[in-house]
Amino acid sequence: MAAPWRELTGLRRAAAAAARPPVPGRRCANELCLAPFHHRAPRQQQQEGRRRRQLRRGVKAVAAISEDLPRLAAPGTKGARAPEKVLMRAALTVRRKQKEDLKEALAGHLDALRDMVGLNVALELISTKIHPRTKKPMQSGQASIKDWCQKRGSKGEHVVYTAEFMVDSDFGEPGAITVANRHHREFFLESIVVEGGLLCGPVHFACNSWVQSTRELQAKRVFFSNKPYLPSETPPGLRDLRDKELKDLRGDGTGVRKLCDRIYDYATYNDLGNPDRGKEFIRPILGGEKIPYPRRCRTGRPPTDTSMLAENRVEKPHRIYVPRDEAFEELKQGAFSAGRLRAVLHTLIPSMIATISAETHNFQGFHHVDNLYKEGLRLKLGLQEHLFQKIPLVQKIQESSEGMLRYDTPSILSKDKFAWLRDDEFARQIVAGINPVNIERLTVFPPVSKLDPAIYGSPESSIKEADITCHLNGLTVQQAMDEAKLFILNYHDIYLPFLDRINAIEGRKAYATRTILFLTQVGTLKPIAIELSLPPSQPGQPRPSKVLTPPCDATTNWLWMLAKAHVSSNDAGVHQLVNHWLRTHAIMEPFILAAHRRMSAMHPIFKLLHPHTRYTLEINALARQSLISADGVIESCFTPGPVSGEISAAYYRDHWRFDLEGLPSDLVRRGVAVEDASQPHGIRLLIEDYPYANDGLLLWSAIRSWVESYVQLYYPDAGTVQSDDELQGWYHETVHVGHADIQHAPWWPTLSTPDGLASILTTLIWLASAQHAALNFGQYPLGGYVPNRPPLMRRLLPDPERDAAEYAAFLADPHRFFLNAMPGVLEATKFMAVVDTLSTHSPDEEYLGEGRDEPWTGDAAAVAAHAMFAADVRRAEETIERRNADQGRRNRCGAGVLPYELLAPSSPPGVTCRGVPNSISI
Repeated sequence: MAAPWRELTGLRRAAAAAARPPVPGRRCANELCLAPFHHRAPRQQQQEGRRRRQLRRGVKAVAAISEDLPRLAAPGTKGARAPEKVLMRAALTVRRKQKEDLKEALAGHLDALRDMVGLNVALELISTKIHPRTKKPMQSGQASIKDWCQKRGSKGEHVVYTAEFMVDSDFGEPGAITVANRHHREFFLESIVVEGGLLCGPVHFACNSWVQSTRELQAKRVFFSNKPYLPSETPPGLRDLRDKELKDLRGDGTGVRKLCDRIYDYATYNDLGNPDRGKEFIRPILGGEKIPYPRRCRTGRPPTDTSMLAENRVEKPHRIYVPRDEAFEELKQGAFSAGRLRAVLHTLIPSMIATISAETHNFQGFHHVDNLYKEGLRLKLGLQEHLFQKIPLVQKIQESSEGMLRYDTPSILSKDKFAWLRDDEFARQIVAGINPVNIERLTVFPPVSKLDPAIYGSPESSIKEADITCHLNGLTVQQAMDEAKLFILNYHDIYLPFLDRINAIEGRKAYATRTILFLTQVGTLKPIAIELSLPPSQPGQPRPSKVLTPPCDATTNWLWMLAKAHVSSNDAGVHQLVNHWLRTHAIMEPFILAAHRRMSAMHPIFKLLHPHTRYTLEINALARQSLISADGVIESCFTPGPVSGEISAAYYRDHWRFDLEGLPSDLVRRGVAVEDASQPHGIRLLIEDYPYANDGLLLWSAIRSWVESYVQLYYPDAGTVQSDDELQGWYHETVHVGHADIQHAPWWPTLSTPDGLASILTTLIWLASAQHAALNFGQYPLGGYVPNRPPLMRRLLPDPERDAAEYAAFLADPHRFFLNAMPGVLEATKFMAVVDTLSTHSPDEEYLGEGRDEPWTGDAAAVAAHAMFAADVRRAEETIERRNADQGRRNRCGAGVLPYELLAPSSPPGVTCRGVPNSISI
C-alpha cells in the first residue's frame, strides 16, 4: 500500500515546481510526480493541443498551479466577468487481485470493453461550500476514468488511474467524491488524491473500500477527504451527505443481506444451533431477557424449517454475510484464515475422522504424542497434496494413498521437554501462559461459593487449614493472607451448575476446581491444594469433593498429576469461552457495529478506532459458522461441549463489567494489585514477577497516553463531549442496543468528559489489541502439547469406593490410565490443527504502533501524536526484551524457562508466540 502513496506525494510539490523555470534536458517536477500518467501522448503536445482548442472556443488560459493543470477563464460579456475555470485531476489507486480465475479474467476483459463504449467508472467532486444561488453543495459534474482500458494488462499489485474535472475557481476545497462503477464487477479502491489550481493543495481520500457495480448497488459510493470534522464543525457542503451516508449504513432492519451490502445491524446469537438436523443440534438463543448476551451482526436469513426462532444456518464452505468492507482482503483470505481455516475444517479434519479407528483412539504412550512432531500421523487420504499447501503445520504429505501429517513442535517443548510435569511450571503458566487473567488473591479462608446453597449445598470449600499449613513456610493461613502470599485459581462457580450435563456426555468428565497457590520468597508460585467438586446428588445435599495436596509417594503423585490436568482442562474451557471469545471477540462486536452506524468516517473518534476493528466482524462470523456452533470445534474439543454457549452467557450475566475490563482495574478487581499513586502506572503488583501484568501495563500506558493526547485535540472540555451527537449516539446505541440485556447495569461509565471518553477508548483499544494477543497467539506454542494443557478430560480420578476395578487398573498401570483420561488421538489432533491456525499471524497483519503509510488523517497534530505513540510502543518492546534476559525474573528466565513474548508488539508472519495486532483479526 505504501508504494502508490509515495508515488503520488510528489503532487504536493507541484506548485513549487511550476514556479521554477525548466532546466534543459531534464523532465519537470510535475512529470515526475505524475509518472503514472506517462503512457499517454507526449505532454508538451497535449498541452499545446489543449491551448489551441481553448483559443478556438474563445477561452483563454490563465495562471495555473502547474503546466499540467491550467486554470481557464470562460468567455464573458463586456462589463461582466464570468467565473474562471480550474482544471483538477484525481489519481485513484486501485488494488488488483493477485490471482484471477477464468471467470474473473473474462469479467475484466468485458469491463475494459464496457469502458471503451462509455460504461465506465464515473466520479464527481463535492465541495465543502454551498452554492450561493442554489443553496446546495457545489459539484464538479461527472468525470470518467480516462485510462482504465489501456491499463488492463498492466502488471503489479496497484494501478493508478486518472480523471479530470473542470470546476469554477470559487469551487472551494473538495470535501467528498462520489464514485459510480458501471463495470460488471467490484474493485478495491485504496485511495484518491485530488490536485488542482486551488489554494487548498492536494486533497487525500483514504478509501480502502470495495466499490460495487451499479448493477449490484445503484447508489453512488461516497468517500470523504481525510480531514476530521466533529459533527458541529462539518462544512456546509458536506452536512447532508454526512447524514445520508450514515443512514445508508444503518439500513432499515429488514431483508436478507447480500454479500455485497454495506449494512451494519444487530441480531441475537440465534444461529449457533441447527434444529433441522435433529434435537441434539438445538442450542438456546444467546441474547435476550432469558439468556443475556452481546449482539452480533444481523444477516437477515430466514428461520429454520423446524423453529421460527432459530435462523437458518449458512454451512461451510459458503460465506456468512458481513458488510463488504469487513471481509478478509485477498492476502488474508489466500494465505491465512479463510483459506487455511477452511482447509483445516473441510479437508484435514474429515480425513482424520476417516483415518482414526476405534482401535487407535487412545494414545498408547507419551512417545506416541511425541511422534506427532517427529514421525507424523498416517492419514488415508485419497487427496492431492495441493489441498494441504495452505496448512503450514503439514510439513510432509506423501503423494500416495497414505500421507504423513506432521505437526510443528510446540514452543513449550523447545527448552525443556519435561517442564510441564513440574509444579512450578504449572503455576508459572498461570501468570505467564495462555490464560494469565484468572488468578486472584485469596482473602477469605476457606473459599466460599456464591451459588445458591439450597441447590448446591454448603458454600464453604472442603479445603481445611490443616491441608495447607505445612506449605506456608511457618506462616498461619491468616498471616499468609494478610501478607498477600495466598492466591486462588477458582473455577468452582463457573462449572458446578453445568457438571451434571457435561458428565452425562460420553467421553467427558469434569470437576469444578479450586487451586490454592503460595507465593514463595523468590517470587514464584507453587500449588499447595487442589479441590475437585461434583454437584450434590440432591439439591441442598452435601457436595462430593476431593482435596489433594502435593504428593508424597508414587500413588499420590499420579493422582496429583490427574488433578492438575483437570484444573488445566477447566482453565482451557474458561480461557476459550469466557476470556478469549466473550471478553474480546463478542464484546467488541456491538461497539464496532455502532461505530459504523452512528459515527461518520469523518469523525475523529471513528478514525482513531477504525484500525482496531479490522477483520473482527469476519472472524466472528467464521467462529459462529465453525468454531462455537453446535458440534463445532469448541464443542468437540473442549470439556463444556454443548453447554459452551451457556457457560459463556452465564459469565456475561453475572460477572462481566465494562468498567473493570481495563488492565489496571482488572488487576485491582482480582486483588493481584493495589492502587498506589507513587507507582508509574498507578498500581502496585502483589506478584512482582507477573509477566502478563508487567508487560501489559507498558502497553496500557502507551495506549492511554496516545488516546488522551488525541482526545484533547478535539474535546477541550466536557461541553464538547456532551454536545457531540454522533459520539453520544455511538455510545448510547452500543449500551442500549448492542448490550441491551444489561443496559441498565449501574456500572456503565458515563460519557460526559474528555477523561471519561479517553478511558472508554483506551479500554476498547486494549481489548482489541494487547488483551486479545495475550490470550490468542500462544494457543499452539503453549497448548499444542496436549498433556501440558488438555482441552478436555475423559475420566474422573480413580476412586476405590466408586469403582474398585478401575482403581486397581490405575494402580497397575497409572501411565496408561493418565493417557486414557486425556483427549484421544482424534480430539487431540483436531484441536492441534485448529489452534495452530488460530495462533498464526497473517502476512498482511497491522501491528500496534506501526506507522501508517497512507494519510489516514489530515490533522498534522494527530499524526505527530501517533508518532509519539509508535515510539512508546518501540520502547515497551525493548523493555520486554531486557526483562526476558533478567535472571532475577524467574517466571520468564531460567533453565528451560520460556521467555514471555506474547505482548512483544512486533512479529513476522506465522506461529511466533509474539506480536500484538491492532485488531481482533483471528
